[in-house]
Amino acid sequence: MDEAATPAAAIPPLGWLRIVVRVAAMAMLLIGCVPLYYVSRLLGMPNPWPRRFLAGIARICGVTIKVSGERPSPGEFLLANHVSWIDIPAVAAATGSAFVAQDGLAALPLLRWLCAMNDTVFVARHDRASVQAQVEAVRAAIRDTGALTIFPEGTTSDGTGLLRFKSSLLSALEPLPAGIAVRPVVLDYGTEGPGIAWIGTEHGLDNFKRIVARAEPIVLEVRFMPVLSGEALTNRKTIAAASQAAILQALQENAA
Repeated sequence: MDEAATPAAAIPPLGWLRIVVRVAAMAMLLIGCVPLYYVSRLLGMPNPWPRRFLAGIARICGVTIKVSGERPSPGEFLLANHVSWIDIPAVAAATGSAFVAQDGLAALPLLRWLCAMNDTVFVARHDRASVQAQVEAVRAAIRDTGALTIFPEGTTSDGTGLLRFKSSLLSALEPLPAGIAVRPVVLDYGTEGPGIAWIGTEHGLDNFKRIVARAEPIVLEVRFMPVLSGEALTNRKTIAAASQAAILQALQENAA
């Protein structure tokens, strides 16, 4: 039986004002970036506009990003823990990365259009016949954007821990394409994690409104861990296990 949706928390009048102002700013940002995206594409120029749009979304939502560790070099595959939809614009702002998403998102026309502009790679977890095509898509996305990010938990956690990484989402990394490094990335909202997290039966729109209505800034540490090496790169299962262990240890150290 499906659980009933969690009732949405009441938003005060000033919160609704922030929602209106911020959503209007997001719309203006989109209107400004879309023509520049198509002009750059038509002229065959570098096309940073999707990542700049996402970075702008993070700023509009009041996200302050603190980066630690060695920034990724071109040609890296990033594995990050997942707490909120805010993770996506924040990671894009910190890295310029494109993203890997489950193919179910492709069924939503508007979302697919936005994802396609950002070189999103859609993966089919249970379609082994398409793995080679997925590998080629990964290579192309990394070549075009310099980095590609996936959230191997497959969903969002509660902001205090880590869910099991699903190695099936890493099929495109088996075998690991030549010249691609794999780096775990820690997204840590600190004590605000549970309040930011999108979990349970909260409706997506309610979560969006709750985050956008916030008066308090959102401080997010994006911590780049060392790239994986040796036996950790043996296959998708070892990649998932090594990345999960590195991220979990870093979260526990930060919480101590």
